[in-house]
Amino acid sequence: MNEHNKHADESVAQPDATPKVTGIGGIFFFSENPEKTKEWYAAQLGLEVNQWGSSFEFRNANRPDEINYLQWSPFEQGSAYFAPSKKEFMINYRVQNIEGLVDKLRNNGVTILDAIETYDYGKFVHIMDADGNKIELWEPVDRVFTEMGLKTTK
Repeated sequence: MNEHNKHADESVAQPDATPKVTGIGGIFFFSENPEKTKEWYAAQLGLEVNQWGSSFEFRNANRPDEINYLQWSPFEQGSAYFAPSKKEFMINYRVQNIEGLVDKLRNNGVTILDAIETYDYGKFVHIMDADGNKIELWEPVDRVFTEMGLKTTK
C-alpha cells in the first residue's frame, strides 16, 4: 500500500457497532381512555396525534441529515403489552447492534422476554430491568417513517 492510500483508508471512519443504547425511542404509559388522552394532548399541547399516539422527529447528532423518531403512546389501562411488568409505563430505548446487546445481556443474567422480531421499521426485543420494569429495545430503521410521510410533532 502506498503512502497516499494509507492516509485515505485512515480517513474513512468505521461506524460504531458497540452494542448499546443510543437514545430514547418511545414513552408508553397506561391511560383509562387513550383516545381521550391523545385528543387532550393534541388540543392542549399541540401534539400531532396518530393511531399510536404522537411521533416526534429529531436530527441525529452524528448524521444531521438523518431524521430520527421517538414515539409517545398511551395504552389502555392494564394492557398486556407491558406484562410481566406491573408498572404503569414502559420505556423504549433506541439501540445499535441489537443482536450483540442481547448476547451481552443474556451473558450478564438479564431476563430476555422474547426473541428479536424484525419489521421494516426495525428490530425489537423486550427485557426486564433490575426494578421489574419491562423495557423495549429497538434498533430502528428511521427512513421507513420518513418515506411514509408520517406527520410528526416538531
